[in-house]
Amino acid sequence: MSRNTVLRNLGLQEYLPLWRQMQQFSADRTTDTADEIWITEHPPVYTLGLNGKPEHLLRETTIPLIATDRGGQITYHGPGQLIVYLLADLRRLSLGPRQMVNILENAVISTLSLYGVRAEAKPDAPGVYVTGKKIASLGLRIKSGCCYHGLSLNNNMDLAPFRHINPCGHAGMEITQLAEFGVNIHTHELAVPLVQRLIRAIET
Repeated sequence: MSRNTVLRNLGLQEYLPLWRQMQQFSADRTTDTADEIWITEHPPVYTLGLNGKPEHLLRETTIPLIATDRGGQITYHGPGQLIVYLLADLRRLSLGPRQMVNILENAVISTLSLYGVRAEAKPDAPGVYVTGKKIASLGLRIKSGCCYHGLSLNNNMDLAPFRHINPCGHAGMEITQLAEFGVNIHTHELAVPLVQRLIRAIET
């Protein structure tokens, strides 16, 4: 699938240790280190971005809240949601932060179109939306010209925990997922076309 990018299919992973591994990988990498894409799912967890406001968690739950170093506000991760982390040297790719966000959004939009789902990005609210409802969230950390974190795409999951937050800091934002459009696909299968498109964009 890739000439230059290392793919890691990690299965279900706890958020905190995997985040620490991303940080360590990025701190240790050199100009010769290959870019990597990590494919995973997380047990239930809320994550709060660098600019996140704790009050966007509307009520206490049994789901842990982790303050992380990505951009953006608060979101939820859980089983049935595809997580794709991109650990890339943006300088080597000659890409800026906004260009990388566009690449991530376009990879999701193109993937959803394969299943007959028409999606779009919004210039003032990063992510991907279907009929105004958010189906994918994005958040990156860029340090020393390299990025990590990435995107989450709702496939077939319990959406109830989103009701306990203002998703991405927006009160009343509605959340959707692929299963709501009659698409029944395993999350690891959904990763294949998305990662193909992502690699195509960064290796050309």
